[in-house]
Amino acid sequence: MEQYEPERLSAPQLAAMRRSLRNGRGALTRRSLLRASGVGALALGGLGTLSACGIPPAERQGDAAAASDDHSAAEKQINFSNWTEYMDVSEDEKSRPTLDAFTKRTGIEVKYTEDINDNVEFFGKIKPQLAAGQDTGRDLVIVTDWLAARIIRLGWAQKLDPSNLPHAFANLSPQFRTPDWDPGRAYSYPWTGIPTVIAYNQKATGGRKVDSITQLLDDPKLKGKVSFLSEMRDSVGMTLLDMGKDPGSFSDADYDAAIGRIQKGVDRKQIRRFTGNDYTADLSKGDIAACVAWAGDIIQLQADNPDIKFAIPAAGYITSSDNMLVPARARHKTNAEKLMDYYYEPPVAAQLAAYINYVCPVDGVAAELAKIDEAMASNTLILPDRAMAAKSRAFRSLSSEEETAYEEKFAKLIGA
Repeated sequence: MEQYEPERLSAPQLAAMRRSLRNGRGALTRRSLLRASGVGALALGGLGTLSACGIPPAERQGDAAAASDDHSAAEKQINFSNWTEYMDVSEDEKSRPTLDAFTKRTGIEVKYTEDINDNVEFFGKIKPQLAAGQDTGRDLVIVTDWLAARIIRLGWAQKLDPSNLPHAFANLSPQFRTPDWDPGRAYSYPWTGIPTVIAYNQKATGGRKVDSITQLLDDPKLKGKVSFLSEMRDSVGMTLLDMGKDPGSFSDADYDAAIGRIQKGVDRKQIRRFTGNDYTADLSKGDIAACVAWAGDIIQLQADNPDIKFAIPAAGYITSSDNMLVPARARHKTNAEKLMDYYYEPPVAAQLAAYINYVCPVDGVAAELAKIDEAMASNTLILPDRAMAAKSRAFRSLSSEEETAYEEKFAKLIGA
């Protein structure tokens, strides 16, 4: 378990958090993808405040403690907190088909609440109970990987019982199986994946394909019409991959080299600007010809503009995830695990994916999704094929010291 020690936000961490919430992932709605990522955001809304108050993290739940808290057998219910528009809804918007089918099958009632609008804000809601070793009133929550990592390290998530998760264990896509913050998925399972790719406007590039960071940074025909993201993990992570480095195990020297490489693109005016999700309008108009982009945005842009294309670099791409966790002291752990496992049954996973249009973490779901929508089943931004999945890489977890140093350098690079 992560040891408690007083910790306050550094200026670079604060700046990175504000960028994310103002115009980056944190500024977007659920349907337009993504939210803020990084230790800085968590610390502002959660751990930073918690540490400043001198409250230590709760001790990790042992098997005996978890069992004594579990009232699943007597209480056939689950309290489930999720993001808005992150669950399938019937055409008349009066029911949630997959949840209703789960209740009909199991007799377990699901109280479903869309009360997560932002990782930081949500953590602020639940941290007092978690810190005090109390039930949060929630049996299942969905949070982004960086927040999931911190909750697990603090001992505020319950270890899952594999016997209740046979479908999840068997069907989890290989690209999501071994995050460095939860090896083997002992405490979490992904709800969906969030890819960072290269996007381009085919009309603006004169019909040419753009499929590498090298091309973005060095192609003279793209000069002044390139954008990178203002999220450090995405832009630096993609550059590390292009340099042949693994974002999951890079060194300080590797990071500095990636920063230096992007800096050259700034100095030569190859890069027009660093953006949050506001790159979408410029990309659609052709003012930006090619960019580092978030896949969910591209799915939406393609619906209105056939010139918008995407590419997965041969070097690989960055993926983050939203993840299901059972909070410490949750009353209905076994019931929550049954619901988690239910969403790893391919027919159910396909129904969910068809509605939310995010990367489905369930392997072998293509045939079921094709029954619903053949176009979606062939869209690799929703169902990565094995070749694409093999190129997926996650940005490694950072210490507070690394976060401060790296964000300071990145802020200087982008002029923030």
